[in-house]
Amino acid sequence: MMNIRLSLLTLSLLAAASLSAQGESSILQNTTFGGYVIGQMSATDQPGADKQTDMGLRLVRVYVDSRLGDWAFKLQAQVNGNSSTLSSPRIVDAWAEWQHWREFRIKFGQMKRPFTFENPMHPWLIGKGNYSQLTLKMAGFNDLTGEHASNGRDFGLQFQGDLLRSRCDGHAFLHYQVGLFTGQGINFADRNTRKDIIGGFWVAPLKDLQIGAFGWTGNYVDNLKRTIERRRYSFGLNYTGAWTARAEFAVDNAGGKTDACYALVGTPEWKRSKLYVFYDVLREGKSWDNAHSIYGASVQHSLYTNLMLQLNYGFHAHSVAGSMRHYNSADLQLYWRF
Repeated sequence: MMNIRLSLLTLSLLAAASLSAQGESSILQNTTFGGYVIGQMSATDQPGADKQTDMGLRLVRVYVDSRLGDWAFKLQAQVNGNSSTLSSPRIVDAWAEWQHWREFRIKFGQMKRPFTFENPMHPWLIGKGNYSQLTLKMAGFNDLTGEHASNGRDFGLQFQGDLLRSRCDGHAFLHYQVGLFTGQGINFADRNTRKDIIGGFWVAPLKDLQIGAFGWTGNYVDNLKRTIERRRYSFGLNYTGAWTARAEFAVDNAGGKTDACYALVGTPEWKRSKLYVFYDVLREGKSWDNAHSIYGASVQHSLYTNLMLQLNYGFHAHSVAGSMRHYNSADLQLYWRF
């Protein structure tokens, strides 16, 4: 496996060469500060739910973005929000990326895992109030392995790039990304010598359309020192024109085996408002006897550039060992960023 010290040395040499080539005295560091807050009121008629109604802060995050020559840096902390196993505040992003070439970039630190189109998306852009079950269970939010909540992130070393640019609009026809990660999620030390390999690529026949595939092989070591395997793959498409369309399918072939898919369509914006409809299903054991389906709709309205209101509704059909349960959920979220 790649040695972390070697990775740090490589990045240091690249940084030195980059600064030397450009003239260190002529480079100015550009740093910006920002953050966002999501407040939420929710209700459900789910039988046996811990809370039928709830109200509170879903997320509060602050970040620092910085650039220095060919280097980009990010530090992001979550200072409030839902977490069952990790208390806030906590670091969610802490990485540096060498960006000298668009075709080949090197990123090192704690970052989003390069698995699925939806995982790297900002909560502001999801379009339906929360990530899909596919992303939550297979990208490291509330992972199938029982890994602590990691917001889709891990610590690792990643290579990525954009190839074959269009002469018409400049977009890249091909994107690739592949990384080596600890497998233990955010803010946790590695517990074995094996590493997770996660990667994907997509083609973009049009500027606003990406069609891609992703893969993940690795493992997680739990608190009882049990090694839980992860063997996952995903296919999907993402369209972000006036209309929005996103669909993905993923399979985890390790352990009890699970598959999931979702499809979402969003209308063009009308008077600062946009409507989304979606279908979302996760099947444990790849069986409809253990499936959780959600049929939903979301309406979001931008009050101002950095202030948005979103109303979300979902009709749930949840089968447990062949016994079907139906219930409703709804929430109202207020997003603001600075």
